Amino acid sequence: MNVTAMIQARMASTRLPGKVLADIAGRSMLARVCDRVRQAETVDRIVVATGDGPSDAPVVECCRQMAVACFRGSEADVLDRFDRAAKEFRSEVVVRITADCPLIDPAVVDEVVRAFLREREGPTGCDYASNTLRRTWPRGLDTEVMTADALADANRLATEPHERTHVTPYIYQHPERFRLLPVTGREDYSDRRWTVDEPEDLDLIRAVYERLGGQTAPGWKDVRRVLADEPALARLNRHVRHKQLTEG
Repeated sequence: MNVTAMIQARMASTRLPGKVLADIAGRSMLARVCDRVRQAETVDRIVVATGDGPSDAPVVECCRQMAVACFRGSEADVLDRFDRAAKEFRSEVVVRITADCPLIDPAVVDEVVRAFLREREGPTGCDYASNTLRRTWPRGLDTEVMTADALADANRLATEPHERTHVTPYIYQHPERFRLLPVTGREDYSDRRWTVDEPEDLDLIRAVYERLGGQTAPGWKDVRRVLADEPALARLNRHVRHKQLTEG
């Protein structure tokens, strides 16, 4: 089975332009994400899905330097970009990860993918699994897993702008059509914010990597320990508001 981790990346962030190539302990944020996802045991291939406009040319060059596959598609219609990339690489299962999550944990990715595969082989089947349907892990460990068929159906049927921009809403907002599986942890850490939208988010991530000596893949519990030891770090981005789904 071809399980493709598709990393969504763009340069034209509205709040922090160019963030995906921002330096974190000597490597770009995108490189950090790719480094970490490479360590997931359940992933067969990594593809960076970026836009086809000139602003995203640096993303393509970064992928070339890392020897990571890159697919270019619509800048605005990210759902179509993902569907076309899945077809290009003959993916059966797509794992969606965004390039602004440089603390993504390969063990968490594996946990979500394995839960999906178990359920898919079970009597009820599964079209989509995620640790975001019912959040328990910190924001920034987001992992969504879906069949290529579900992705194709969403691309064919979704009409709302936010459904096209955010790739998966049509799937998880239509449980009558798709079989959904929430994957949760034992404890609730959903109030923690480890993703990058604002400069303060980036300050937090850089501080964490510094404390951990620039490790390639510190586990999320290592990160939690760093922030527990230095509560002031966690306050760096406490005020940052996460955008609503319809905000683009």
